[in-house]
Amino acid sequence: MKRDFPTLFERSRPGRRGTRPPRPPEVDLAGLLGAENLRSAPPRLPEVDELTVVRHYTNLSRRQVGVDTHFYPLGSCTMKYNPKVGEAAAALFAELHPYQDPETAQGALQIMYELQTYLAEITGMDAVTLQPAAGAHGELTGMLLIRAYHESRGEGGQRRVVLVPDSAHGSNPATASMAGYEVREVPSGPDGEVDPKALMEALGPHVAAIMLTNPNTLGLFERKILELIDAAHDQGVQLYYDGANLNAIMGWARPGDMGFDVVHLNLHKTFSTPHGGGGPGSGPVGAKAHLAPFLPVPTVKREGERYVLDFDRPQTIGRMRSFYGNFAVMVRAYAYIRMLGAEGLKRASAMAVLNANYLRKKLAAAGYRIPYDRLCKHEFIAQPPEGLKALDVAKALLDYGY
Repeated sequence: MKRDFPTLFERSRPGRRGTRPPRPPEVDLAGLLGAENLRSAPPRLPEVDELTVVRHYTNLSRRQVGVDTHFYPLGSCTMKYNPKVGEAAAALFAELHPYQDPETAQGALQIMYELQTYLAEITGMDAVTLQPAAGAHGELTGMLLIRAYHESRGEGGQRRVVLVPDSAHGSNPATASMAGYEVREVPSGPDGEVDPKALMEALGPHVAAIMLTNPNTLGLFERKILELIDAAHDQGVQLYYDGANLNAIMGWARPGDMGFDVVHLNLHKTFSTPHGGGGPGSGPVGAKAHLAPFLPVPTVKREGERYVLDFDRPQTIGRMRSFYGNFAVMVRAYAYIRMLGAEGLKRASAMAVLNANYLRKKLAAAGYRIPYDRLCKHEFIAQPPEGLKALDVAKALLDYGY
C-alpha cells in the first residue's frame, strides 16, 4: 500500500515528549502480577510531541471515505447523510443503563413507544418491535414470527418452503434457511419483475412464506404486487417485506397496504443513522395483527401517563437480543423522523427517485446500456460501454474525488 507520509515510529526521536505522566505509586508489581509477567525492557513506543500526533491522525482522518466526505455506495444499500442533531440527541442518553428502573427512564421509553408508533404508521403495520440489531437480524425475527404463526395453526410441519425471487435482497435466502426452511428461487421475467406464472406454479400448501423486496434490487417496482399477494394469501402463504429499499417509496406507498404481513426496516439506511464499521445498526420489525402476539419481548406500551415494558406475551418467540435493542440508534432515527415530519420523509423519497432517474438518463446519454430503461426507483443497473468494466468506473470515481 502506498503511503504519502511517515508513520509515528518513523517520526519518533529519542527523548521527544508530548506529555509527562505522573510518577506511578510504589507498588510491588512482581508480587502483584508475578515476576514472570514483568517486562525486562521498556516497550518500544514512538517518542513524539503532541503536535506531531495531532497532525498525523488528522492526516489519516482525511484519507477516510464516509458519508460526511463522499457519497457512500455499499452494494444495494442506500445510505444517506446522518444529521449531526441525531448525534447530539443520542449523546444525551449516554448515562442511561438498561438495568435501571423503568420508572427512572420514562423519557427513553417514550421515545421507543413513539418510534414504534411512527414506524407502524409508515409501514402500515399493526405492531412493531425495536429489538433486532440489524437488517438481517430483523429478517430472521420476521421469519420466526411466520414460523410461530404456522405452528400455532398446526401447519408448521406442512409448510416447509420459502419462495425467494432472484431479484430479492441478497440475505433473504440465508435468513429463510436459518429459520429452518427450504429455499426455492423464483425467476424474474424479461421485464425485471417477478415472473407471475412461475410464482403461481410454485405456490401451494407446502409454502410458508414469500420474501419480497419492493422495489427490487434492480430498482424496479413490482407492478403486479397486489395480484401476487392475493394469490399467495388465498393459499395461506405469508408475505415478508424486506425494507432495504423503503427509501424509494416512504410516504408514497406502504407495505401493509399492499398486503404484506411482516416487514423489517433498516434504521441505518432509511432513517439516517450511521451505517458501516460493523454497527451498531437497528432492524425493527413490523407485523400485522395476526402475527403481533408472536413478537419478541419486551415491547413498550403506554398505561395512562406512564410507559412500561410489556413482557406479557404468552405466544412470543422470546428475546432476539439482550436488553431492548440498540437504543442510541433509535434516538437518531426518532430525531430524523421528528425533524422531517410526514411531508419531509415523503420528499426525501421523491428526491431519491428523482436523483436516480436523473443519473440513469445521464449515463444512457453517455453510452451506458440500461437493461430496464423505464422509470426506476432509488437505484438502477447499467452496463458500461464496450471496453469498460465496473472496476474502471469505480476507479474513475476515486480519481475524480468521489
